[in-house]
Amino acid sequence: MASLIKWIGGGLGWVLGGPIGAIIGIIIGSFFDTSSGEQTETADRPIYKKHTQEGDFKVSFLVLIAAIMRADGKVMRSELDLVKKFLLEQFGKPEAERLLLLLKEILKQPFDVVEVGKQIRIYMEYPIRLQMAYFLFSLAAVDGEVQRSEVEELERICKIIGIYPKDYASLKAMFVREVSDVSGLSGAYSILEISPDATDEEVKKAYRKMALKYHPDKVAHLGTSVQESAKVKFQRLNQAYNEIKRQRGIN
Repeated sequence: MASLIKWIGGGLGWVLGGPIGAIIGIIIGSFFDTSSGEQTETADRPIYKKHTQEGDFKVSFLVLIAAIMRADGKVMRSELDLVKKFLLEQFGKPEAERLLLLLKEILKQPFDVVEVGKQIRIYMEYPIRLQMAYFLFSLAAVDGEVQRSEVEELERICKIIGIYPKDYASLKAMFVREVSDVSGLSGAYSILEISPDATDEEVKKAYRKMALKYHPDKVAHLGTSVQESAKVKFQRLNQAYNEIKRQRGIN
């Protein structure tokens, strides 16, 4: 009976809010999975009672986070700690606690990342999607190494949410060093989205272009923690540029 309630909730959510609405509906339904049939709450508030644009952003991000956490077959404490830190900084303690409970439920369910990703691609601005992708890379790398299965899942998600191939390669180069890249400069060029045979002027032009794309002000409206994360990404860009300049002797 509880399972039926859960999936009826999911069907209603799909009608009201697309695939993300369906996820909210299924999760809400899962909180009726008790013998008394009462909804589970945190503190004195229910997990979620209605579907909103803000809820879309939060739940869709949690679905992508869950996909990366499950990619290598195990959920690490370091991953949970990073997610918790992000949620606390971004939304405050009460909301972070609710979102962590939502994440716990999402991790139990085989949600369709493709459908959620398509909705993200349609309704979220590109700088936000790019920052989401950066956080997912950070999550995969938090235990010190990005596994092949995680790279494959990151590539799949980035394609679904519409991250351009060069931007994906740039993000990947920030976290994954190829075995053949002995000097480390191939990764630096990838971060700038250029090849090693680019001219000095092309290097400078590429840096200016990427500096505009990765500037923290692009996501300033998403809150302090997101902007701080964007600053770290911007620093990685600057480090790559400085490495190339040193190697070429560019002033």
